[in-house]
Amino acid sequence: MKMNKYLRLVNRGILTRRELAHIMGVARDQGGTLDELLSARCVPKHELLFCLSEYYGAPYVEFDEGVIVSQRITRSMDLERLKRALWLPLSIMENTAEVIACYPDDPALLDDIQKTLGKKSLTFHVALPSDLVRIIEHNQDLNPGFPPDAGRTPLAKVRTFLADRRSLLSCYRTALAKGRTGLAFLRTGISFITIALVLFRIFGLGYLIIVEALLFFTGLVMAIDGIRWYMPARRTGKKTTICSGTEHTGGTAVLTASNPGDAAVFTRSAPTAGADGLRSGWNRLSPVMRRRFLASDRTDFAEERTVLACYRTLMARARTGLAFTRTGFAFIGLGIALFRQFSAGPWTIVDAVLVLAGLLMVAEGFSWYLPGRRAASESDSSVRHAANEPGIWDMVFPPQLKDQTRQNGASSVPPVRGFDSPGIWATTGLALERTLLADRRNVMARLRTVMARSRTGMAFIRTGMALSAVGLGLLAYFGAGSIPWALFDAFMIVSGLLFIADGLYWYLPAERTRQQYPYCYGELEITLPDYGIPTKSWRKAVFSQDDL
Repeated sequence: MKMNKYLRLVNRGILTRRELAHIMGVARDQGGTLDELLSARCVPKHELLFCLSEYYGAPYVEFDEGVIVSQRITRSMDLERLKRALWLPLSIMENTAEVIACYPDDPALLDDIQKTLGKKSLTFHVALPSDLVRIIEHNQDLNPGFPPDAGRTPLAKVRTFLADRRSLLSCYRTALAKGRTGLAFLRTGISFITIALVLFRIFGLGYLIIVEALLFFTGLVMAIDGIRWYMPARRTGKKTTICSGTEHTGGTAVLTASNPGDAAVFTRSAPTAGADGLRSGWNRLSPVMRRRFLASDRTDFAEERTVLACYRTLMARARTGLAFTRTGFAFIGLGIALFRQFSAGPWTIVDAVLVLAGLLMVAEGFSWYLPGRRAASESDSSVRHAANEPGIWDMVFPPQLKDQTRQNGASSVPPVRGFDSPGIWATTGLALERTLLADRRNVMARLRTVMARSRTGMAFIRTGMALSAVGLGLLAYFGAGSIPWALFDAFMIVSGLLFIADGLYWYLPAERTRQQYPYCYGELEITLPDYGIPTKSWRKAVFSQDDL
């Protein structure tokens, strides 16, 4: 039967009968389709299509991006199953259906099509298996060999989930900032309460009692209000936040999302076979194939921005913890000063409570700080790694590809078909522009992460200064008469200086990086895109504030 299918090749002198029989034996013994083996023997594709058309008495269909199936049909069909079964409905009418198939004489296939479509009358078109698979993949919005998750719609869903995660992290950072403000209220209230208590312990009941009471109750209100602000931030800070991203592969692997929502899990598929070669031949890709790669690039950029947002959230938690630590130092310093200033008595219990509360605050603050410090280190490595990666323009038009094109004498002009122009090229240009803008957003996200690291370093410096100030104040006021207390004061001073040095270690490199990215201008600058040249050559229109 198969000999008869390809007998036209023998009649036209393309193969001998013996060669055809040998190829059929190889297909039977070693596997693989006869069409693939004949193509490997350099049999022209159009000859194979003529063989199929004559044998089945049906017109042939070759892969073309213009072969589009209605979404009403594709949404109701399992296209992955159709790729394995090698058939695809082109149209479905009331009493009949038009179907592309590779083996329309297969009784099992015919029965499957009739049961699936619910139509007895079928009109067939024939196609080579490789062409039919590409037609199905094209209608899935996939490049050759990619999994279903690589379509632009699934990738857009993943970007939406990532945007939702970034919004959630932004809410966390806002709550933590409110918590730090509450801690500032708390410290101010403690200062008022301290002044009131000291005045009361010195002067007792007297003409200052009204001032003391006013200070005390004002401080108490501020402290309670600060705690009310801080407690929601504490609950937010205790939520588990894990910053993990996948390794970007230049669009050769696909990012997918499972369990969407607050606990969404993002994973990456294995690299698609042949995707590297497909991407390196960018100048030979059709516009829609380019847009698919660009959609994957934008998804990778969105993932990086989400991971950087997670790092910034952990560093915000660290800054909140350091604010709590500074509040604890204030309690400790106050309790020790009162204990050393006044003789033992009933008030000593209050002094001890202040010291104990301060120690608990310091312990709580450092429990928040350590994960933030790890995040700062990891974010620095992430930013440095991303800075060394090629930009999107280098990936789209790598210089070595241009050199190879010139050396090989191949055309650098992408294939153009009648239905490609002009709108489809403008769509691809806009996709490239969106991807370039996404790349720019990632650069600014890296800058924000560097600046967050700088702010966290400054918070550490402030914490060290607070600790040193407490130790220095105690030493200056009480002197070095008591050796144990003097050693304790010196320990606080030295510890604070170490904190300051560590903060500078974070702050200074971050500031140097920040100065390399002057994104804040006093003028509005609009880029005028020209997709025929690299972005650095695009003209710009600049408007001053006086023009706006």
